[in-house]
Amino acid sequence: MTATKAEVQRFIDMIAPIAQRQAAKHGGQLYPSVCIAQAAQESGWGTTARMLHANALFGVKVGKSAYKFGTAWDGSAYKTGTTEYYDGNKIRLVDWFRAYSSIEAATEDYMDMLCHCQRYKKALNCKSPEESIRAIVAGGYATGPEYAEHVITIIKNHHLKQYDPGGKTTATTGNPYKEPTSSIRLHSQGEGVKWLQTELKRIGYNLEVDGIAGMLTIGAVTAFQKDHHGEPYNLDVDGVCGPKTRAVIKYI
Repeated sequence: MTATKAEVQRFIDMIAPIAQRQAAKHGGQLYPSVCIAQAAQESGWGTTARMLHANALFGVKVGKSAYKFGTAWDGSAYKTGTTEYYDGNKIRLVDWFRAYSSIEAATEDYMDMLCHCQRYKKALNCKSPEESIRAIVAGGYATGPEYAEHVITIIKNHHLKQYDPGGKTTATTGNPYKEPTSSIRLHSQGEGVKWLQTELKRIGYNLEVDGIAGMLTIGAVTAFQKDHHGEPYNLDVDGVCGPKTRAVIKYI
């Protein structure tokens, strides 16, 4: 079944904010564009009825041990046919797949899996969505010989990079300073601190952009963490602006 243009857009409008939110929750280690494109690839842009009934947009199998990567999957499952490729041979088989209470839970479990499993380590913190999806496939996510290229084509054809940090739909566009790669804490100095101060000003904190992480800057970080301590972000309230706090700041 081929999705219509309207169905494609409705699907993107539905999954994009969830992908961005979960990417931020997982410390910005994964690209929302890859998440959106994989959900589209796996579910036929949300037209696969059985997957949708189970909110199973990512086609994640239960696995032999039914291991829980986090708390998003409650153990529910459904059985369906699937096509796999082994040694160049196309094989049709039946397997058990994870079912979820919501699309949010499915997306969280997908990212929990990628962030937790050692075999997907090279898919994290990549320089591009293309590098990330190729590493995801190399880690064993899919057996289809052209799977990664199909996902990359979806990203390109539907301009999904706009949903990634730095894309035109993210609020951080226009910050003239380079985002830091190390954690910012009390007495940190430099361009990374200016980046943080600029972002905090954007979202409503009254700060001077001076490149020095004094008590006011760290107080703003702490206040932000308190405001986003609960679901879905679960930030630690420690006054240190590390990768996870930065990812949430960029999303807000």
